[in-house]
Amino acid sequence: MTETTAQKGHPKGLWVLFGTEMWERFNYYGMRAVLVLFMTKALLFDKVFASNLYGSYTSLVYLTPLIGGYIADRYWGNQRSIIAGGLVMAIGEFILFFCGSTYASSPDLSTLLFFSGLGLMIAGNGFFKPNISSLVGQLYPKNDRRIDPAYTIFYMGINVGGALGPFVCGLVGDTGDPADFKWAFLAGGIAMLLSVVVQLVFHKKYVVDPDNKVLGLTPEGSSAVWIKPIAIILGLAAFSSLAIGMLYIDAKVVSYLTYLLAGAAIFIFAMVMGDKTLNKFEKERVIVLFAVVFFVIFFWSAFEQAGASLTFFAEEQTQRDLGFFVVPASWFQSLNSAFVVSFAPVFAWLWLKLGKKDPSAPTKMAIGLMLLAIGYLWIAFGVKNVGTGIKVSMIWLTGMYMLHTWGELCLSPIGLSLANKLAPFKYASLLMAVWFLGNAFANKLAGVLSALYPENGKTTQFLGYQMTNLYDFFMLFVAMAGVASLILFLLTKKLQKMMHTNQE
Repeated sequence: MTETTAQKGHPKGLWVLFGTEMWERFNYYGMRAVLVLFMTKALLFDKVFASNLYGSYTSLVYLTPLIGGYIADRYWGNQRSIIAGGLVMAIGEFILFFCGSTYASSPDLSTLLFFSGLGLMIAGNGFFKPNISSLVGQLYPKNDRRIDPAYTIFYMGINVGGALGPFVCGLVGDTGDPADFKWAFLAGGIAMLLSVVVQLVFHKKYVVDPDNKVLGLTPEGSSAVWIKPIAIILGLAAFSSLAIGMLYIDAKVVSYLTYLLAGAAIFIFAMVMGDKTLNKFEKERVIVLFAVVFFVIFFWSAFEQAGASLTFFAEEQTQRDLGFFVVPASWFQSLNSAFVVSFAPVFAWLWLKLGKKDPSAPTKMAIGLMLLAIGYLWIAFGVKNVGTGIKVSMIWLTGMYMLHTWGELCLSPIGLSLANKLAPFKYASLLMAVWFLGNAFANKLAGVLSALYPENGKTTQFLGYQMTNLYDFFMLFVAMAGVASLILFLLTKKLQKMMHTNQE
């Protein structure tokens, strides 16, 4: 055992990455917490348009890291990409701040600023998100026992930011006065700048490999022309313009994203399965990966109602008045991250405690889907037979978020790990992209489903299922996640067999 492996503490670089990611997640989740409220209360978009736009935005947030990761690996390096992406996101937030300052006086200008701000957030995230987590493992020697705990600590950083962002942005922006939303965007922009400052000040000193070489610098073989400031600025401007255009076209012109994502997934599947160099075992593992991603879509499309329909529910149907203080609707989006921090150690302990009885990865994911369905069943009972205009207790929303977090802890880390294990080496990056494609598809579907939120006696329908009230709406997710869970339970043994964990 080397001296480095024997060390009990973690490198200081881990805390640099922790701080960078925490402030960025503060920015993203803080802004997301008020996004649909800003659209419906300040910009006066109707709920259907706001829901669909929310779905398009979060979908593209999952797509752009595929391009940002590629450019970082070949041309810019991780650190340059993180700083560039962080600055673009900060500019996006400040544009949204100006949008929040002009929506009443100049509606046309504010709409332009709104789409520009969101587009810059999408583009910046594409360079930031894929490059930070890949650095965590590189801080340690290979097979170092501290790598798994390091990712756990890093995951806590994500959730500390995810809990603080909606809390602070909700406190300053979600006050009941639409003119105050701009302060939430300003707070997010300041947090993003703090993230960039942490990188600029501490990265080269502390984010080093076991041999003290700085990580994430310009890749070998990258031409000097790619890293000239003018080339980077022009590249970011072009990418941001593309993101703004893609968002605007999907929201306002033609809804194409669903077809693009489905087409990309089918193309990748056909290409990989048509590769004659892959053996039977490898191809069966690829089939398992695609099957798992398919079921994950049902999970995230229901889970991601948090930023859309469930925010409408928190705002309009939840009794938030404590007598001395009215809880902002956006604060409920802090619950998921707070519950992750509370329960992640419990689930990690549970899987270890089960030992040989530890469920297989597909079984855990089926359990995650079932917990999601139970969460929606809980809140459906909370609103059943409730009269018009009567608000329900916060306990229903809180309990639902707790059950959803338990589901996430069964499904999300397990699925990500499984995607890594199942992908043939030559397609490792491409098939990780399929995981993100699944998330992008789910987020787009989340917006479409949120647009079915029934209000004022309006009847909506999905595949022939009619919804006239909130009970009907929540039961849609119970059925969707519940049926997906049962099918996955039935397929578990078959999928396990096709994973060929003992064969190459």
